Amino acid sequence: MYSVMKTYPNGVVALSNVNLHVRKGDFLFLVGPSGAGKTTLAKLIFREEVPTRGQIIFNGKNITRLRPREIPFHRRKIGMIFQDFRLLPQKNVYENVAFALEVTGTPAKEIKKRVPEVLRLVGLADKQKMFPYQLSGGEQQRVCVARALVNNPLLIIADEPTGNLDPDTSWELMRLFRKINEQGTTIIMATHAWDIVNAMKKRVVALSGGQIVRDEESGDYGYGA
Repeated sequence: MYSVMKTYPNGVVALSNVNLHVRKGDFLFLVGPSGAGKTTLAKLIFREEVPTRGQIIFNGKNITRLRPREIPFHRRKIGMIFQDFRLLPQKNVYENVAFALEVTGTPAKEIKKRVPEVLRLVGLADKQKMFPYQLSGGEQQRVCVARALVNNPLLIIADEPTGNLDPDTSWELMRLFRKINEQGTTIIMATHAWDIVNAMKKRVVALSGGQIVRDEESGDYGYGA
């Protein structure tokens, strides 16, 4: 991300002159107050938004110049995880995860192989036929993690993934993220969970007013937390 600026149509400057290099295999926490620019940064990487100025290079390609038909192929390399789960209520666990492959045209034989593998990884092999309303919040978030992982992404972006979870469940989820990261997947996580950030001692990038004010290896949350 080179000299990136993002101004929305209403005149709000969300990001200003942001330079950020994320290495393959990084585990990076994005921290900062609400409105600091964390979600905008994630949307730019996912190509949900485009910068007003600057360049974003992902996997060797300038994604700010992607043609519309290239955007879905870019997004397949990124797994997105949200605070509010966004599961399909009428589909069971297996179907929710399989759907992420179906929309990309993955052959049925491949889907039958990959979905059970990723559900085993997140500890939900025995809950494949259950529906979202039958699951706890932590289990629903694990389905979201499985859905994000099933395309074998290069990068996972998690936006406040523990925001709706109790402390014990949050730590279970963080252990899962650490395991995924140790297997080689890059993780960018936006969070207000200062206790998790301080305990995990990963790379911390702090945003304030749309600018990066701190970038530390083995960092902490800061802001007097």
